Amino acid sequence: MRLDAHQHFWDVARGDYGWLTPDVGPIYRNYHPEDLKPHLDRHQIDGTILVQAAPTVAETRYMLSLADGNDFIKGVVGWVDFEAPDAPEQIAVLAQNPKLVGLRPMIQDINDPDWMLKPGLSQAFRAMVAQDLVFDALTLPRHLKNLHRLADRHPDLPMVIDHGSKPEIAPGLFEDWSEDMAVLAAETSAFCKLSGLVTEAGNSWTIDTMRPYVDHLLEIFGPDRLIWGSDWPVCTLACSYEDWVEISAELLKDLSESERQAVLGGNAEKVYL
Repeated sequence: MRLDAHQHFWDVARGDYGWLTPDVGPIYRNYHPEDLKPHLDRHQIDGTILVQAAPTVAETRYMLSLADGNDFIKGVVGWVDFEAPDAPEQIAVLAQNPKLVGLRPMIQDINDPDWMLKPGLSQAFRAMVAQDLVFDALTLPRHLKNLHRLADRHPDLPMVIDHGSKPEIAPGLFEDWSEDMAVLAAETSAFCKLSGLVTEAGNSWTIDTMRPYVDHLLEIFGPDRLIWGSDWPVCTLACSYEDWVEISAELLKDLSESERQAVLGGNAEKVYL
């Protein structure tokens, strides 16, 4: 099975996407399943993991309804308020839908870099383990040391790092990110998504500017712990869906066929499904 393990849908009129304003330009419009399906068909992608874009349970329910109505959506990574006293109960209720495969607090947008280590969140993380849910870590390079501590604190929590933790590719910052990622990869069981990198490279991206970052992720995680995703439609701020498919093919061309199949779907199927 080939999977796009990171994509979004949204309906602007729903009104809970705080970041989605006219300032973001061409992606300030609705994106629905019928908009993505032609891309999946063109590239023989069998299914997707639909990921939250708003910090509300209402959006999670919206995504689950889309998954129930579209067979190609194999799983949903939703959102719950981890600080709510009834977070474990909310997680249990949402997990009654088998399409819910994970949860993602929007850590990159939280001012406190130590937020994920707050003692009050432990009950939510334990509830995720009990419900066999994946923790999608939407982090920035400055969060990586804390993410390592979180993984140590909850070793049974399946963890996937979104977008390679968003390395600062456009300004060419590499060393601190690469060192922290290497330690995390070596000392935890986390997986990492090969997604979102083209937007971090900016509109002047080239394959050569992204190659050191992808090569590093391949080296430290190996092809058995990397998961491909498009980050569509956010990726269209920098390139088309087709561009990202072609960029990925070039960056992964030195892998064996079985290794490519793992990155392009097998690992996501193992982790999420």
